[in-house]
Amino acid sequence: MFCNRMPRYEVLSEDAMATLDAGWRRLVTEVGVEFMDDRALGLFRQAGQKVEDNTVFFDPDFVLEQVAKAPREFDVQARNHDNDVHIGGDSMAFGAVYGPPFVREGAVRRDATMADFENFARLSQSYAVLDSAGGVVCEPNDTPLDSRHLDMTFALQTLTDKIYMGNVVSGVNAADTIAMSSILFGGREVIEQTPATISLINCNSPLRWDSRMLEAQFEYSEANQAVVLTPFILMGAMSPVTVPAALVQQMAEALTGITLSQLIRPGSPVIFGSFLSNIDMQSGSPTFGTPESGIGLLCTGQIARHFGLPFRTGGGLTSSQVPDAQGGYEALMTLLPTFLAGTNWVMHAAGWLEGGLVAGYEKFIVDIELVQMLQHEFTPLEIDEASLAYDAHVEVGHGGHFLGAMHTLERFRDCFYRPFLSSSENFERWSRNGGLDTAARASTVYRQVLTDYEAPPLDDAIRDELADYVSRRRTELGD
Repeated sequence: MFCNRMPRYEVLSEDAMATLDAGWRRLVTEVGVEFMDDRALGLFRQAGQKVEDNTVFFDPDFVLEQVAKAPREFDVQARNHDNDVHIGGDSMAFGAVYGPPFVREGAVRRDATMADFENFARLSQSYAVLDSAGGVVCEPNDTPLDSRHLDMTFALQTLTDKIYMGNVVSGVNAADTIAMSSILFGGREVIEQTPATISLINCNSPLRWDSRMLEAQFEYSEANQAVVLTPFILMGAMSPVTVPAALVQQMAEALTGITLSQLIRPGSPVIFGSFLSNIDMQSGSPTFGTPESGIGLLCTGQIARHFGLPFRTGGGLTSSQVPDAQGGYEALMTLLPTFLAGTNWVMHAAGWLEGGLVAGYEKFIVDIELVQMLQHEFTPLEIDEASLAYDAHVEVGHGGHFLGAMHTLERFRDCFYRPFLSSSENFERWSRNGGLDTAARASTVYRQVLTDYEAPPLDDAIRDELADYVSRRRTELGD
């Protein structure tokens, strides 16, 4: 995984942070936050918070007391421990796109299938720059709704040996993920000691935590699995149109969700989540890779550090329908501040298209190139006597060139980042090789990667036990 030791880019002054702090405190005190779950409401009542119907009115100091119980940093184990990740501090972990119901291959946009899900898992396994395939890499619409979470979890566990995300559609699905993780890692006590999953718990912004997400949150937090408490904010729709108002709402939602996890199990791992962008005020469509989302992302990093929490935001987001120039520059508009902020858990790092409706094969490859380039750019320079290359100047002299210098010959293989997707051929050579644009080259790359893919080894007895669990639960669920 990548360690980002570059300085963080912080944009909020002390006065600005104090104003935001006052804002979320007022919001949770006077407006409150809805929790659509009786168990959650009961925990808040027991803790002395004011509850009216489903709305909880919080004492801000109580919220901060609970937030302080969450670990600042924690580990998540993979079945191949070379792929374990550390969440927090200078660590950045990257996962693929999450949730699209459609996929795009070249000019074809269609419903996602289980075969697509498995292919994206294979691609994620094949690139070291990704620490995880994620969770719902795409929605396999050709499998039964009630049991597809079993097939997805099985694919993540067998086609990759990296960390994976848990299913959050319901408490039942979360319990199945925990049970299958217990099989994979050798017992529930093993995964309770060191989490094996990260799961996305989205707020129904504004200011409501829905029952299904809360059911999953209870399962995961009780089992000491990491949860990402994420406000889902598109400014102008799910929050007011100003960035400061969206940040205050985000703080109120994330902090109260984190508070619940600490009431469920004090010390359970959480991630301060952010999904913040805006809508097009002319059409009402969601937009991504916008200047507003970039500044919100930078602010989120500073806010999370203010509370001593690891955080999630960013990714390769775009509104573009295809992996074109817009898809590239909007993805970079989001990925660059992701690195500048030092984001700890990066979802949607590869494959996001069309506002998250589409998982794109070619876009996946473009994003991998972007993330690799940014990791290279955000690796601090090593400045020493050898890198100053004084002897090369002596050897070449005035008006010469350094192509044949010993310093160059010793370093030319790895002195610069070598892109696997970009083309720097002259026009004539590029034309002779087919005149392929970036998307066409990406199509060739992903197909070759899938051809070369080899599944990571897994003990047959564990594989069989997982398969038996999937078969039995599918029958029990009526599928």
